[in-house]
This record gives sequence, C-alpha cells and structure tokens, in this order.
Amino acid sequence: MANLEVTFCGKKFKNPVIAASGTFGFGREYAEVYDISALGGIATKGITLKRREGNSPPRIAETYGGILNSVGLQNPGVREFLEKELGFLKSHGTVVIVNIAGSTEGEYCEMARLISRSEADMIELNISCPNVKEGGLTFGSRPESIESITRLVKASMEGDMPLIVKLSPNVASISEVAVAAEEGGADAVSLINTITGMAVDVRTRRPVLANITGGLSGPCIKPIALRMVYEAYRAVKIPIIGMGGIMTAEDAVEFMLCGASLVQVGTANLIRLDACKRIIEGLEKYCLENGIKDISELTGSLITE
Repeated sequence: MANLEVTFCGKKFKNPVIAASGTFGFGREYAEVYDISALGGIATKGITLKRREGNSPPRIAETYGGILNSVGLQNPGVREFLEKELGFLKSHGTVVIVNIAGSTEGEYCEMARLISRSEADMIELNISCPNVKEGGLTFGSRPESIESITRLVKASMEGDMPLIVKLSPNVASISEVAVAAEEGGADAVSLINTITGMAVDVRTRRPVLANITGGLSGPCIKPIALRMVYEAYRAVKIPIIGMGGIMTAEDAVEFMLCGASLVQVGTANLIRLDACKRIIEGLEKYCLENGIKDISELTGSLITE
C-alpha cells in the first residue's frame, strides 16, 4: 500500500486532502453522507469575531467551469464555534484548521488568541477581508500589510499552534506576497483564494449577485492556481497548501508536482458530496500504478528541463 500520510508543520495528516473553507461548513451535513474521519483535514468556513448573517441573496451563481459566491462569511462567531462546533470536528480524528476573517487587526488577533487556547490544530488566516482602517483595502493586497498582519497575529497566539496565511490571487506578484507572509512569521501559506468576478443577467440588465461581485472558484481557475503555487514554491521555504479547481485525484497530483504538500478541495464538494473521499481513493490508486511509495515524493517534483 502507498503511504499517503503527510507531516505538515509538525502535524500528521493521514492523507493530503483537506476540505476547503466555505464549502464544507463544519462537516455536519457531509458526515451524514460518508465517514469524514477519512479526510486528511477540514478547514472550517470563515469565522469572524462576532456572528454574521452574510450577504443578501442571490449570493451564488453558476458560470462556465465554476461558480461565483458572495456568501459574506455567514457564521456563528468565534465563541459559539468553539463552544458548539469544534468538539464535533475534533471527534472525527482529522486535522482541524480554523479559517479566520476580520476587518481590523484587533479582530484577527483576538480570534487567534482564543483559538490558540483551544483544541484546534491550526489557524488559516484569511487576509482577503477589507481593512477598515485603510479605506477598505484588503489585508492581502500589499506585501507590507501581509507581513504586518501576519506578525501581529502570530505574536497574539499562545503555544505553538501553526499559522497558515491564505493568499489572495488578486495581487501583482504572488511570489512577493508569499515571501511577505513568510517574513511575517507564517508557518505555511495556502493558495489560491477566489478570484474576483461578476455575472450579468442580460434580461434584467442587472448583476446576478446582489453584492454585484463575488469570488470565482472551480475548474476554470485551475491553470492560474497551478502557476501561482509553482511561483510561490520557488520563492519560499515554508510549506504550501494548494487549491483552486481541484476536481479529481489527477488535479491534486498536479498541485503537488508544482510544490504543494497538501491540497484543499472546495467547489467539487458542491458538485459531489463525496468528492474528497473519491480524490483520496484516486490518489492511492495513482501512487500504486506509478510505483510511488510515499506521496510526499510528489511535492515539487515537476520536471521543467
């Protein structure tokens, strides 16, 4: 049997497949379909300091090869999550990554401090949220702001819980922002987050989404995501989680070849409820068919010459 186990930031993942933030809720609905303990990890939907109801509908729109979403971080707030949801996730014996989003440095730091005291395994810092002190610019839009928020959040955490910084693709250079996260003290980076897009209804002459724009995800963004993972891998020494349009085991292998140690599967979960499970099974089959004894051998092994 091939060894699918991956050690990442000192944590053991039984396989490299993580259910991506925002597409798996807190795992309760999917646990009714299959045993989610089979997953390498689960990244929670984005958690904010206080409860959020999210944006007004319509907030999901299908497009060519993907979906647009402007859900707006609907969630119960960090304290209710820790009290009512974290225990359920931990009971399934998979790595729990808590994705956090804030609009001020103080919000990020307070959430990170609370989570670092909990039984969660890792924090994923979503820096695609607007910084209200900088006129709505996202924390992840400039290298200097990425380094600053990463350093502040890392300093606010207690113990040795790893901090992953989730990078936005809506930047001039993914290499520069990856390096900024590393210099700010990130233990790892994950990429890519969704690409800003929109859809228009020609009959009503209105945007399809009530929020006008949304985040584009799905197979249509995979070539961009692969290129960015490849560039980030060449720029930093910290490990990488790759994501963006992974639908099959072969897609996951592509990301690992480009430099990812782990992968997150998002939109595929909305198409097939057992998508992650099927990808894990496909990875094992791929390793066996290609004589790969340890799946970590794939990371960064892309041949370019």
